[in-house]
Amino acid sequence: MAKFEKTIVADFDEFARYIENEVMSRSMSATLEDRYEKVINDVRIQVSAYERYSYAGGNRVSMNVTLMGHDRYVDIVAITTGGSQAVFWKVNTWGETAFLETLVDGVDAYIANH
Repeated sequence: MAKFEKTIVADFDEFARYIENEVMSRSMSATLEDRYEKVINDVRIQVSAYERYSYAGGNRVSMNVTLMGHDRYVDIVAITTGGSQAVFWKVNTWGETAFLETLVDGVDAYIANH
């Protein structure tokens, strides 16, 4: 498992579209498996589940990306799982880390350009 957390100033809809494009365009085997959206009072929440094939691990890894927006602030939390082939413990998390890095690089690029 690998995890990334960050709070940025951004338009929620613009940033959500940007993140989806970044994840999908930075990996030819990435797929958006499902998405959940909810508004509670004035807080917007979007949870997206992505999956891709990991060449390093020879298996598929998943990444759940949660966006929470309030006013001009967007919190992003991303967690990757599934990169290990071991039965009882994790011996290979390269695929998880690499998948997460596609998102981190995209967030860094967004911040640098806005």
